[in-house]
Amino acid sequence: MSDHRFLDLAELLEPGDLLVVNETRVRAARLLGHRAGTGGKVELFLLSKREDGSWDALARPARRLREGVVLEFDGLTATVRSKRYGLVTVTLEADDEEVAIEGAGNVPLPPYFTGQLDDEGRYQTMFARTLGSAAAPTAGLHFTPDVVSRVSEKGIGLTSVDLHVSLDTFRPITTKTVEEHEMHSEWCAVPVETAEAVNAAGRVIAVGTTVVRTLESFAVGDGVVEPGEKSTDLFLMPGSGFQVVDGLITNFHMPGSTLLVLLAAFMGDRWREAYETALSRGYRFLSFGDAMYAERDRT
Repeated sequence: MSDHRFLDLAELLEPGDLLVVNETRVRAARLLGHRAGTGGKVELFLLSKREDGSWDALARPARRLREGVVLEFDGLTATVRSKRYGLVTVTLEADDEEVAIEGAGNVPLPPYFTGQLDDEGRYQTMFARTLGSAAAPTAGLHFTPDVVSRVSEKGIGLTSVDLHVSLDTFRPITTKTVEEHEMHSEWCAVPVETAEAVNAAGRVIAVGTTVVRTLESFAVGDGVVEPGEKSTDLFLMPGSGFQVVDGLITNFHMPGSTLLVLLAAFMGDRWREAYETALSRGYRFLSFGDAMYAERDRT
């Protein structure tokens, strides 16, 4: 176990390695408004868009939101269509839906974060391109142009995938066993040029658990990935095989999360020693915390 500044990432990698980042961009998905007719305050957190054009969302307070209830926001209305498993499904009405969401909403910060960011761009990675996530792929927040320049100078490549972060990336496990947890789908894509770079790379280093899930979802055997786009409900847990990813850069996660389960699958029992070391040395956890670099357990 060794300590480093993130600026020194290139020292931990080798020429021919390939860093893969998630280029998703966080949507201004937190809407504050009121119920039509009663004026009661309501908060809607848009998670993902369904094939029929409706949206899955978290709502607060949710207990009074029944089918047919209309919610009003600035330049945008939402009608509740159904409620299940703590989620509501709503249809939105606006002249231009995406423009209206960006105009009415705020970038949703993690629920444990208190206060406001002076610049909401701090919750976007430098790679953020494709709008569609309900949360940031936070491992990418550590990267700066200087870090990228240093790894490039060492002969380390960089490419991107896209996974729209939704509920299951941050929803805690509430079942009695890990195996009982049901993963919901998240949309992801691997561009042709990314697949070619991954298949030609020496080692593949995933920047974040979302990149791991994306690459492993498109694996076809022998370390090869195929390009494409689809929804994935892949749940990587101890006993799962990894076909593509050799190294992982990730933040420190909380117990009871699918993210920590993925790390345990990736590292084997070494994850416990890593976390004990991080705790004893004062590393910070969660989205705005520190990061670790781990290599896959091949035993």
